[in-house]
Order: sequence, then C-alpha cells, then structure tokens
Amino acid sequence: MSASNLPLSGTRLWESLMEMAKIGGTTKGGCNRQTLTDLDAEGRALFQRWGQACGLTLSVDRLGNMVFRREGRDPRRAPVAIGSHLDTQPTGGKFDGVLGVLAGLEIMRALHEAGAETEAPLLLINWTNEEGARFSPPMMGSGAAMGIFTEEEVLAKRAADGAVFGEELKRIGWQGEADPAELQKVAAYLELHIEQGKLLEDAGLDVGIVTHALAQSWFEVTVEGEDAHGGSPMAGRRDAMMAAAPLISAVEEIALGTLAPDGEPGRGTVGVVEVYPASRNVAPSRVFFSVDFRHSDPDALARMGEALAARGAEIAAARGIKVTVAPFWHSPLTPFDARLVAHARSGAEARGLKYRELPTAIGHDAVYMARRVPTVMVFTPCHGGLSHNEAESITPEWATAGLQVLADAAIAAANAKE
Repeated sequence: MSASNLPLSGTRLWESLMEMAKIGGTTKGGCNRQTLTDLDAEGRALFQRWGQACGLTLSVDRLGNMVFRREGRDPRRAPVAIGSHLDTQPTGGKFDGVLGVLAGLEIMRALHEAGAETEAPLLLINWTNEEGARFSPPMMGSGAAMGIFTEEEVLAKRAADGAVFGEELKRIGWQGEADPAELQKVAAYLELHIEQGKLLEDAGLDVGIVTHALAQSWFEVTVEGEDAHGGSPMAGRRDAMMAAAPLISAVEEIALGTLAPDGEPGRGTVGVVEVYPASRNVAPSRVFFSVDFRHSDPDALARMGEALAARGAEIAAARGIKVTVAPFWHSPLTPFDARLVAHARSGAEARGLKYRELPTAIGHDAVYMARRVPTVMVFTPCHGGLSHNEAESITPEWATAGLQVLADAAIAAANAKE
C-alpha cells in the first residue's frame, strides 16, 4: 500500500482548516487560540472528536501533548509520528501549525476510509505550547518530551498575568498521565508547515523539502551610561541610547556581512528594546535589547557573536559607558534525516510537483525532535511569506501538495523494512 492509492482529500483538509479556524477566529480573519486557554481546550476537543471518529486511540501526557495512535500490522514496531501544533499567536493565522496537525488527520482519515494498514503503527501529535506566546519559551511540549526541558520547569512556567502552566493545564482539563519521554522511542517524525518565508512562492514551487535547521544564537545586550536632563549640553553626556543605537544598527550589518562558504549571509534580529528611565526629557542611563543571530554555517554564526561583542567594546570605550553582551540561548545546526528527506523527494517527483530543498531558519517542534529522532519537514508556500499575522494565507492547492508529500513520506517510512 502506498499513499498514491489513498483517497486523500484536499477538500476535506481545507474544510477542516476552516472549521478549526472558527475557534478563536478574529475579526481580521486570523486566530487567537493561545495555549492552555479555554479556546485551546475547545480546539483540542474538536480535534479529539475528529480523531476518534476515524478509529484513532487518544492518549494525553503529563504536559498535555495529545497523541493519537493507529495500529499497524506489526504493533511491535516503533511507530512513525506526524505532528505539529494547534495553538496560535494572539494575532495568528489559520495555518501556522494547524496545517501540519490536520494534514496528519487527513492521512488517518484516508487510511480509515480505505481500510488500509501500514506495517508500523502511526501516531498523530498535537504538541502543547509550540508558539510560546503565553508561556515562554516556545516548543515546550516537544522540548520536554525530548529531554531539552524538565517537566518540572515547564509546569512551573508563569504567564505575564501570573497564570501557572501546570495549573492552567489542569484547569482546562487536558493534563494526562502518559510519560512524554515515551515519544523519544518513535521510529521517525514528520511535520508539514507553511514556509513562513517567500522563497517557494517567488520561485513558483509547490513544496519545499527541509534538509536542516539553521544554527541560532541569542544574546542579551545591556548598555549602561548615566541619566542626563534633555536640556543639558550634549558634550560630556554618557547617553545609553545614543550608544545603543549604533550597536543595534550593527546587528544588520554583521548579519549581512558574515557569509557562509556558499555566499549565504546570516540573519539578525533585534526584537526587544527596553529603556530606563523611559522619560521623554531624560537621556537614558540604561538600554537593554535582545539579539537573535542565525546562520547556515556554525563557524560563521560564532563569528557573528564575536563581532557583536567587539563592536560593543569599541562603542563602550569611545563613549565612556559599559556594554555587556551576554549569551542567552543557543540551538546548534540540526540536520534532518537523509532517508526521510529522500522519501519526501521521491513523493514530490512521483507526483510531478515542483520543489526545492531548503533549510528552516525558524524553530519548530521538528527541530527538537531531530535531536533524538529521525525527522523531516515539508513546507508549503505562503503568500508573501507572511506568518504570525492574521492575514497569513495559503491556497488549497498548496495545502493539497503538502498533504500528498507528507503522506508519501510517512507511509514510506511506516512500510520500510526494519
């Protein structure tokens, strides 16, 4: 049995996406279904009904990860898992994460409808708190399952409003008893996602096959000077903002100027800036900002961090202020499994789909999974590369193409000889 013989329905997938989008739907056409809210619980309940209607067995682990199981001919074999997430950003779209979960559901529906079996069992996972919008950091459900975080630290996380992760999980009724670490035993993991970039759309392609995740290094930068009245002379000021401004600008310069051997530049982002005392007529004494560096070449990424620290030291010496560049978080370059990549490639070619192989520069549950389990991702294009935005959009044709390649790769993996 192969996926080409299955009654996969792009129409049914699209209708399910639109139905799920009603839960937490916003006036601008997006979704606000943040993790461990009442709306998250409602979305989970709908997903549960859909999964059970096609014969799947549900288990829920101690972190709220939902895991549906469909038995294979050989229940002794390690299962092949498909997954993503149903939670969204506060002003999220209809497809980020949700596409991967509901495409997995469509594969299960088609298998059920055809009365077909795979050799290995199949799992379908909805990961808890991939987005990290309400409880930070993101990807907690998959991260803890793979041993990157402890269960205790995840359950103790607090939201900005003081809500506690573990208490909210119990409140909405979605804390189970299964051990999330059991998911380290799966034979393979596959995830379909929108690209969150515009390479595929600009190239007129149907799908992308993700070969690896870029290395990432995050830093916290603190610039410390001295308060000064806005009317005081400029000479002699130790203005933290005027020192921070060229260092913030240098982030883009460093990213664009640090090249991999193939000429690919890095990526740099300043996403958070905090100013003290934040008064209109006071030159600030302290500025804090975050830096997110990413690169396809780990050595180049290391040079980016070194360049940021060196630039900070130059500015500090020139202005008589203090600059601290502190490492905050690092994720290594993460390769995806060559055999699974080949399964996805074969599926795209057999169906006559236009594709390219590319990395992901964005964190996904698949990136944490790949540290423990053979993993691959499939991307669909998205209009303008727009994501984490209510205007996020894809076409039904793109969704169907992604579904087909996901199904081809997952079933090939489940039927592969041990």
